Parts: sequence; structure tokens; C-alpha cells
Amino acid sequence: MTVWVLGDQLATEHGPVAERPDEPVLLIEAHSFAERLPYHPHKLVLVFSAMRHFRDVLRERGREVRYYRTETFGDGLNAYFEAYPDDEVTLMRPAGGGIDRVRALVGDAGGRLEVVANDLFCCSRESFDEWTAGKDSDGYRHEHFYRYMRRETGYLMEDGDPVGGEWNYDEDNRETPPDDWTPPTAPAFDLDEITRDVDSWVANRFDGSYDEAPYGGSWADPEPFRWPVTRQQALEALADFCEHRLAEFGPYQDAMRRESWAMSHSLLSTSLNLGLVHPREVIERAIDTYERGEAPLNSVEGVVRQVLGWREFVRHVYRRERDELGTANQLNATELLPTFFWTGETDMACLADVIDGVRRRGYSHHIERLMILSNFATTFGIDPQALNRWFHAAYVDAFHWVTTPNVVGMGTFASDVLSTKPYAASSNYVDRMSDYCGDCPYYKTKTTGENACPFNALYWDFLGRNEDRLRSNHRMGLVYSHWDDKDDQERDAIRDRAASIRQQARTGDL
Repeated sequence: MTVWVLGDQLATEHGPVAERPDEPVLLIEAHSFAERLPYHPHKLVLVFSAMRHFRDVLRERGREVRYYRTETFGDGLNAYFEAYPDDEVTLMRPAGGGIDRVRALVGDAGGRLEVVANDLFCCSRESFDEWTAGKDSDGYRHEHFYRYMRRETGYLMEDGDPVGGEWNYDEDNRETPPDDWTPPTAPAFDLDEITRDVDSWVANRFDGSYDEAPYGGSWADPEPFRWPVTRQQALEALADFCEHRLAEFGPYQDAMRRESWAMSHSLLSTSLNLGLVHPREVIERAIDTYERGEAPLNSVEGVVRQVLGWREFVRHVYRRERDELGTANQLNATELLPTFFWTGETDMACLADVIDGVRRRGYSHHIERLMILSNFATTFGIDPQALNRWFHAAYVDAFHWVTTPNVVGMGTFASDVLSTKPYAASSNYVDRMSDYCGDCPYYKTKTTGENACPFNALYWDFLGRNEDRLRSNHRMGLVYSHWDDKDDQERDAIRDRAASIRQQARTGDL
């Protein structure tokens, strides 16, 4: 028996690697897989470097590790079972749930496969399926699931009730920092020999382009690589968050500042999604910080809600609704992804800055993803599957089980399996939560006319285009009452301005 570890299951303390310490470990570094999309180079460096570090840590502990660098997983499995023809490999179920392709690859190679539960999450398949049993179409509701998980785990619970008397403190987490606020320094990790070698190899092997893209050559403009690639570094990143940023994470988690790409966010998504730290470790360290009086309840509850609630929730919704989400487009959005998503060349200050950060670091925080990038795509009418492919390629922490429900389900409302309304907004939201509008050439107060902020006309045009689909939504009544206040002349001007914006975006003049 051999334990086969995928590149996003790099856990030494959990799963079959920990439970079967005497069995060899198999890792397959498949390179052609990394050419399916024009991935950000930092994402490739992250995964390949973390795999090689994981291999070396196990070997230093005396573990036999069989490491294959091949073009495809099939090539690696063929080579492995040719060398070990009588072996059976044990694999933790992939995070997204699908196992048919893996079974086929192992079978084609003449091998045998045992699949065990994925131990890198807080909620098992069985628990989630039991929670949804007997529910109608309203069953996938995050708030209900989040409360279920709080009760099941006991996190931030006291005598059966939530600590502090409230289940969430979202209303307290929408502040903007004062002008003199100094953001904490984001951690960065030095490149050792392994990471330097991987970084150089990625730069030479993968140029960040592919045939379908409307540009040539590499699209990213990467800064030096900074992400944790070992469990020790991930634990250091967790400690840094709890010591320096957790206290202010809550109130400022929705805020955006041009000069602070990280704000007070944890920057732990890469480590969580690779298995370097377990979500329970993050949750318990945050709660311990609160109990020591070093972080307020609203900040810590925000972490618990994101990690225990939303992250677990979207994983299981994707597992159960993968086929639906993979083709969903309930608003019939068909616009092509504008080229500036790859280049960052737009006069819209908010979009330009967020996309520039993605090009440099493969990262932006969740409000920038939802209320800048996805908001623009939703109101513009961009094909949600095209946007999803971009997110999957562009972000260092992106895996299908993460990006697809977040982008297709929540971000663009292409499916209503996990969201009850679209997250669409005008410039009012952007102005309230950021400092982008002050020096933007577009006027935040104008909806139509020259240099009117594109978000304004696109927002109202979105409501008008999708009125048949959205007006009956009980959460959209107020915004449609404002649409009803607009006369035909104003609506026509909005449609004309939105059409002009789309044409400018198509020609690269927005």
C-alpha cells in the first residue's frame, strides 16, 4: 500500500499520511496540467514548490517518497505501476468530490485505488448531506449551515447560544479606516533554493499565454514571490495574522484602499487550500486570541464565519451541484471578457488597481473580487463561465471547488443554488468602501453623459435588462422601486450610455 498525495493535500498532520506512517508516499508533479490555462506564475510556483518541500520534509523524517515529474498524471501513474505492479494506492477524496477520472487513470495504468475521506475540512460529506436531507430548494442557505456548524463544533458557543448573543456581527464589519490609518505589514517569505529553482523553471516553461486569449505572451507582471510553501511558514503566517491583523480584520474587512492590497486580511487562503494548515487550526487560534482579550468578537466571528461557514459551504455545494454550476448562465450573459481583465489597461481607477494587484500578486481580497471584478462582470453582462476561467487562472488560491461557486453562484448570479440575489451595485458602494473614486477620471455622481462612472449606467441597465427575471425576487423590491421612478427618457439615456460603455470596453477605450 502507498499513500498518493495530490498537490492540494499537502498535510503532514492529517489524513492517510499521518494515519499510516509506515507506508510510502507517492506524489506526481504533472506539468501539462499547468498549461490548461494561462495561470499566474505565482500559482504554479506555489503548488510545485510546496509539493517539493512536502516531499523533502517527509524524507527528512525517514519516510520513503516516490516523486514523479511527468507531463500528465497518466504518465506518472503508468511509470509508477510499471515500477510497483502489485501495489495499491490510497488517496484522500479530492476536495471537489469528483473521483471518476482518477479511478479511470489508475485503472488504465493497471493499478488499484482505495479512496478515503478528505480530512482537510471541518464538515464531512456525510454531515453536509444529512444537514440537507429533507430540505426543499431553500436548503442551500449559508446562514442556516453556518449556525448548524457552530452548534456541531461548539465554536463561539456557550450553553447552546452564540457567544455575545448574536450569530454574526456583519453590521459591525463594514467600516472604513480613517485617513491616518497605517495598515499592518503583510508577511513575505524568503525564497530558498527549491523555490528559486521552481520560480526560474516556471518562468522558462510557462509563458502565461494560450491560444484563446486576446493577447500575446505573458499577461502577469509578477512581483517577487511571497507565499508560504511549507507548513512551518504557514503556521508563521497564521501567527502573524492573529498577532498583527486580526484585531482590525473585522471592522475593515470590506474596505478597499489603493495603498494597501492586503488590508488586515489573513492571507491564509493559499495555505488552507494546499492543506498546509487545517481550518480548525485557524479557527481555534483566532478564538484563542479573542479569549486572551487580544481581538474583538466581531473580528474573530468574521474569521469563523468565513472559514467554518462559507469555505465549507461552497465546497459542498460545488460537490453536489458541480454540473449545474459548470454550465449555469441564468441571466443569459454573453459578453466576452474585456481584454483589460488581462492587461489592467482601463481608466476606471478601481478596476485598474485591483487588476494590477492580481497581475502582480495573483491576489485580491474578497470584496475586491465580489464588488469590483464580479460586480462589473455581472452588470456588464460577461459570460460567467469566461469570468470563472479567468479567476481560476489568475488567483494563487484558486481551485475549481472554490472559484466556481464563488464566481458563478455568488459573484455573477448565474445560478441561484447558493445565493438569493445578485451582488450588483453602483458607484455609491465603491465610493463608500474605498478611496478609488477621488481621483478617478469618471464622475461617481453621474449616470449618463460624458465621463459618467460606468458602474452607474451598467447597474441600472442591468436591472432593466433582467427585470423579468429579478423583479419578483423578494430582496430586489427596493431597488426596483427606484427603477420605477425613472421615466422613459432617463431609461433610454441609461441604455445608450451602457451600450457605449460596452463598445468602449470591446475596443479597449474604457
